[in-house]
This record gives sequence, structure tokens and C-alpha cells, in this order.
Amino acid sequence: MTENKALTENKKTVERYMEGFRRSDHAMILSCLTEDVVWDMPGAFHLVGKVAFDREVENPAFTGKPTITISRVVEESDIVVAEGAVQARRSDGGLLDAVFCDVFEMRDGKICRLVSYLMEVK
Repeated sequence: MTENKALTENKKTVERYMEGFRRSDHAMILSCLTEDVVWDMPGAFHLVGKVAFDREVENPAFTGKPTITISRVVEESDIVVAEGAVQARRSDGGLLDAVFCDVFEMRDGKICRLVSYLMEVK
């Protein structure tokens, strides 16, 4: 992450979450979530709970480990916003090249709600 002058507990959780995706480490990702976590990607899906979240981590449309770059992280109260870019190999041989903005709602140092805005760049 950039701009980590003061890594709060919430920012550390978000960094651990992102690192879990970089490694495709389900246990690391799930350790960052509350049991009742909600993940929304407007226009794509609405998931509730760790089991549903875990299924989406290994989306069959993609293969291998993604490359995730964080350009900015800001925090206010229990909200952390991470902005960045992601590249991932598609199962059909193509490449996802996208930018994202993830809005994390935190509870007791864990992610209880995530809204992911993702846009492919061509």
C-alpha cells in the first residue's frame, strides 16, 4: 500500500485481505472477514456470509493468481477505501485488466461489508 504513514488495525486488515488475494490464500482472506460479511459488486453480485465469499474467491472464470496494485488507501471511522488496479488471467486465455475501488466497512478490525466497483480498461 502507498501512503501508509500510520497503519491502523483496519488498514492492516485490508492489506492482509489484499495479500490473501495476491497469494490465492483462502484462509488469509477469510480471517479478515466477519461471519456475516456482505460483498456487493453492483451489477454483478450480492453475496452474504463467508461460504459464499469463499466460493467467489476461486471464480472459475479466472486462473492463477491476480496481480493487485494499490494506489491509495483512505480511512474514516470504520470505513476504509482502497483504490488500485488488478490483472488476472481468464480461463479462456484472455486477460482481465481493470481498475477498482473497494469500500470496506469494518467491525472490530474485520471486514463486515465490502462494495467493489470494478471497471475494465482497454
